[in-house]
Amino acid sequence: MNDVLVTATEVHALLASDDPPVLLDVRWALGDPDGYGHYRAGHLPGAVFVDLDAELAGSPSAAAGRHPLPTVEALEAAARRWGLRDGDARPVSVVAYDNSGGLAAARAWWLLRWSGVRGARLLDGGLGAWTAAGFPVEAGEAVVPARGDVTLRPGQLPVLDADDAGTLARTGVLLDARAAERYRGEVEPIDPRAGHIPGARSAPTTENLGPDGTFKTAAELRERFAELGVVGSGATGTAPVGVYCGSGVTAAHELAALAIAGIEGALYAGSWSQWSADPSRPAATEAPEVP
Repeated sequence: MNDVLVTATEVHALLASDDPPVLLDVRWALGDPDGYGHYRAGHLPGAVFVDLDAELAGSPSAAAGRHPLPTVEALEAAARRWGLRDGDARPVSVVAYDNSGGLAAARAWWLLRWSGVRGARLLDGGLGAWTAAGFPVEAGEAVVPARGDVTLRPGQLPVLDADDAGTLARTGVLLDARAAERYRGEVEPIDPRAGHIPGARSAPTTENLGPDGTFKTAAELRERFAELGVVGSGATGTAPVGVYCGSGVTAAHELAALAIAGIEGALYAGSWSQWSADPSRPAATEAPEVP
């Protein structure tokens, strides 16, 4: 167990303990709006459904992007609905999962860690790892836990705005977590323009996962990021690293991979949806040289 991930076997044991963690089911994918339907068909026992669009993001706009960060007040209200409590010192107090290798659930993990919930973890491999281990799921309407009283303290993880991201692409390392064809501008299914932030490096977050949908090892991830020019954390004096994607969701998954590798990264939450909506900001299709 590390401070990012928890395995299906570990979660199963924790659920059998006297003080089990809160489980968050964050079923969401671009083009698939029926996360709750998937939840109703089968979820981890006792898991609370989390609506990514409504609870893990603010109102979308061209100025802010498709999934801007929610207000602290809104996130705190959601976290209390999920049953999170103040003063919870359990090493694993809340576990987020999905059915896509953590691509959506990482948004909940990042927001909770950004808000000071140190016991937040990702279920490595998500629902697939749980069922592959032979553990049961339950079907039906949403679980309604006892209301919590957690007080969130935002600002515990670094963030970037558009100006920061543009500067970092020139002076440090800015990773684009989208699929490579979107980075290259060959396709753009949803945002106003194709391409990427000039100077950003293509780093599809799906390549942080193994064939079974679990994260690669810390050593493998360090090797991958080193090939992209990321050699350590800004805290150790090396070049800082930032991450963006289409709207700030899968970028959180890349940040989880960086954290597993022991590298601190910053989230550009507005991401390409915000950048591409501003005609004054340039778009590129050619990849930069990696030092």
